[in-house]
Amino acid sequence: MSDILWQPDANRIARSRMDAFRREINQRHSLHLADYPALHQWSIEQREAFWQAIVDFFSIRFHTQADAVLREGAQMPSAEWFPGATLNFAEHLLRRRDDAVAVVAIAENGQREQLTWDELARQVGGFQASLQAAGVGLGDRVAACMPNTWQTLVAMLATTSLGAIWSCSSPDFGTQGVIDRFGQIEPKVLITCAGVRYAGKDIDQTSKLNEILARLPSLQQLIVVPYARPQARSDDYRTSANVTLWDDFYQPGAIPHFVPVPFAHPLYVLYSSGTTGVPKCIVHSTGGVLLQHVKEHGLHVDLSAGDRLFYYTTCGWMMWNWLVSALAVGSAVVLYDGSPFHPGPERLLELLEDERISVFGTSPKYLATLESSGVKPRQSHDLSSLKTLLCTGSALSPQSYDFVYRDVKADVCLASMSGGTDIVSCFVNGNPLSPVRRGAIMGKSLGMAVEVWNDAGQPVIGEKGELVCTRHFPAMPIGLWNDADGEKLRKSYFSLFPGIWAQGDYAEQLSDGAMMIHGRSDAVLNPGGVRIGTAEIYRQVEKISEVLDCVAIGQQWQDDVRVVLFVRLKDGVALDETLQQRICQMIRANTTPRHVPAKIVEVTDIPRTLSGKIVELAVRNIVHGEPVKNTDALANPEALEQFQDRPELAV
Repeated sequence: MSDILWQPDANRIARSRMDAFRREINQRHSLHLADYPALHQWSIEQREAFWQAIVDFFSIRFHTQADAVLREGAQMPSAEWFPGATLNFAEHLLRRRDDAVAVVAIAENGQREQLTWDELARQVGGFQASLQAAGVGLGDRVAACMPNTWQTLVAMLATTSLGAIWSCSSPDFGTQGVIDRFGQIEPKVLITCAGVRYAGKDIDQTSKLNEILARLPSLQQLIVVPYARPQARSDDYRTSANVTLWDDFYQPGAIPHFVPVPFAHPLYVLYSSGTTGVPKCIVHSTGGVLLQHVKEHGLHVDLSAGDRLFYYTTCGWMMWNWLVSALAVGSAVVLYDGSPFHPGPERLLELLEDERISVFGTSPKYLATLESSGVKPRQSHDLSSLKTLLCTGSALSPQSYDFVYRDVKADVCLASMSGGTDIVSCFVNGNPLSPVRRGAIMGKSLGMAVEVWNDAGQPVIGEKGELVCTRHFPAMPIGLWNDADGEKLRKSYFSLFPGIWAQGDYAEQLSDGAMMIHGRSDAVLNPGGVRIGTAEIYRQVEKISEVLDCVAIGQQWQDDVRVVLFVRLKDGVALDETLQQRICQMIRANTTPRHVPAKIVEVTDIPRTLSGKIVELAVRNIVHGEPVKNTDALANPEALEQFQDRPELAV
């Protein structure tokens, strides 16, 4: 059993919305569900009662009532959730109308803007009217290549209020990365910025945008936010579409109206990372996203009207879509655009303190960088507002759990989460009723029938295997774009175990119900036929203070696979025999001899996606002389060059 680092006291449990929900279920169904594991078990055994309870608890408004909660066929994917029901997504995010702050948007240079709930609705109303005048209606695609600003949020809400489909990428995508995404969905409207700001530099986007415009023939309207290029003019852009600057496109002030759409109507198109080819366009449903997000925000994260949620994300990562949904439970959101480490490593800590953030979301890489920088937030900043620290993007090491409780805040709920763009939500995450165990995720999400299966398709506990979901859930994507017969969807998620969703994560369920993610299944190492998750190695290497970052791959070698570890070291540190031995000894002492790398090679950078995930597959391909098909999905594609033709790997 993992070490317990924190557990909620009786008062915190009693005040939580999760416990109020548990009590309501007990009363409504004459049950005696005593704790979270019992509540979760009921939520998957009685899915129809559970999801109806979510609708009722969060006062989801159906314009037309459903004929049923769920109709499903013999095996997944074959579900119809709330057939006959109509609703509107934006309506639920704009339900609150008062003079409290709803959105705070902060730029890297310190510029701060805010909107009250009433102002937000009036901004959306004005933008909605102009979108309608531009011909946007049901099913049309509105795309955005935007920084994380309040304008992006207003545009999304106006788009979805009309029953149109929203799709977003980030300005840090290259030209081809944007075309690979938006070119597939053929948007009618594109919203973008003339210039962006990152790490103290202003970057003119004009030439890149003109390259993109030349390859989007479907476009009828371009809306440009000057942002970091205030001198932008509409005639800077070469396109047959109408071009309008943001301030000229609409006048805020109108009261928005909301077009009811079916529960399964497309809401978002999100994209797979695209590091192994053209990204998949994943289509998410209006009702599925709304129900899953109010469940996660309201119950798992315990957000309510007095809270402020922050998550460090770009608009090209699913966590942006997740973040802004917090409006639906009455919580304010804090948006930040820029580098998390400019002008120094304490930038986001200052934000947390100044904005009185109650729930702060970040990545394992951020926490590891803070620790390696010697920052001790509990000593340097007032973190009294912070009640929950969220973390996702990759596996969170036990050392980072120690760092949080030693140097950040002792009385905080550290909730590691794991899910994906595929479901724009979580399979496993935290909750306010359970303890935090060192190195482990608290447990499974309500309504998600999550198990870990071995290669024979049998559920296992205390063994590593594939993370699967064995029953339908509303946030399952309604399809992939241009996949009319659903063949691509089935191949992507249901081919490993027919009729069972396989997430592609190599995971483990512990005997106490906690969960661990050991890496991506397709990056699992296989020396001597033994499956090893890369996160198992990373957890040990992170204990070596001289190593800033690392990536492990399996290299084909002499009819087998050998483990190769690439390391980025602190300045002035040499990868000598002593350091190599320390790394190997740390791995061997805490895992198995199979985990010990056959080769350790120094590099100056580790390639990551734009959302900060290590790309083991791209490194593996380079090492084996195979092409990396889509470097536009990487934040630092130039890092790949140093993995090519390494003499150390030829012997």
